[in-house]
Amino acid sequence: MKLFIPKQHGAWAMLIIPFWLGVIDGGFLWLHLPLFIGWLLLYLATYPMLLLFKKKKIPFYTKWTLIYMIPALILLLIPFLERPAIISFGFLMLPFFIINAYYTSKNQDRAFMNDLSAIFAFCIAGLASSYLVRGVVTPETILFSFLASVVFFIGCTFYVKSMIRERNNINFKLFSWAYHVLLVITWAASGFWIAALAYIPSLLRAILFYGKNLSAKQVGIYEIINSAIFFIIIAIQIVLLK
Repeated sequence: MKLFIPKQHGAWAMLIIPFWLGVIDGGFLWLHLPLFIGWLLLYLATYPMLLLFKKKKIPFYTKWTLIYMIPALILLLIPFLERPAIISFGFLMLPFFIINAYYTSKNQDRAFMNDLSAIFAFCIAGLASSYLVRGVVTPETILFSFLASVVFFIGCTFYVKSMIRERNNINFKLFSWAYHVLLVITWAASGFWIAALAYIPSLLRAILFYGKNLSAKQVGIYEIINSAIFFIIIAIQIVLLK
């Protein structure tokens, strides 16, 4: 049986990076393994679940929702029994899921607000993975496991749109460049020079790659590299602050 897997490749970075930044921030427990695998399966389940709102191929999407959702809930039950309050992060994600469902039902999957909603939902996982150990969410966790990831992935959204769907929109290009410059300046001005370095590759690729004849696949490959650089540098920032 061929697996039904989401086609949004950028979502995999959002699935992985905030979660493991939270682990680095809070410390690793064996419970992170069922939490992460359950989180992965939950993401795989929400993809066909959202497609149900298009009201097409309902039996097919229902089948795949259940295939992923049942083991996801079983695995997520393990960390829940250890730290029941962790379910609150699921409730925090729920409004963003509802927004995604709305845009999916309107066939507006590529709307910016839909992307923004997904980014916030994914990045909440960084709070949950840190909370699993500490039982509390610290300001540092919010700043580096959550907010740093949110603003990074928003920048990725601006960049990808400027390279593909909005490639001929000069105003969008300028807005994307200004956003990336502002990120570097803001982090540096806040005294977090290492964190500021994490956004410089994003700034450079937003400017230097603009107008280049890159395929969607090439754009995606470069984003994987950029995301890996971001993760490593922010992880260093988190470790040095401990």
